[in-house]
Amino acid sequence: MKIEKDTAVTLTFNVADATGKLLDGNSDPMVYLHGGYENTFPKIEAALEGQEPGYTVALTLSPQDAFGERNEALVRTIPKKEFPPGVKVGGQLQGYTDEGVEQLFNVVKVKGDTVHLDGNHPWAGKTLRFTLKVTEVRAATPEEIAHKHVHGVHGHHH
Repeated sequence: MKIEKDTAVTLTFNVADATGKLLDGNSDPMVYLHGGYENTFPKIEAALEGQEPGYTVALTLSPQDAFGERNEALVRTIPKKEFPPGVKVGGQLQGYTDEGVEQLFNVVKVKGDTVHLDGNHPWAGKTLRFTLKVTEVRAATPEEIAHKHVHGVHGHHH
């Protein structure tokens, strides 16, 4: 089956930075609903459109085509006393941007009486190299199409 709108695509991938340093290599396949549902980057969907299992492609995505440019307005330093005990680097907290939009922040540093938070994706501002291999393509179920994501193994679980 070819990849087209409303197909569930299973693939393996590696992500490296512009220098070739491996940032992520998945041991489990990823499954996404193809067809403009924002389950993966548009340039990845475009490269996979019409392809079949076994297809392999290497893509370089600029920051604007991947996780966006870094936004320094999403970097915060907060007094440690405002956090529950045990706040650690690598933790995540739900907060709000200056515009009042809900945002996930990563704890990037705890130093003295302050906690440093960053609402940017860790790969924001980076050119990324994706290596993708399509392992399976199937028709999406009506429920998956209605929910705009794949269910089941390696997909979304309700």
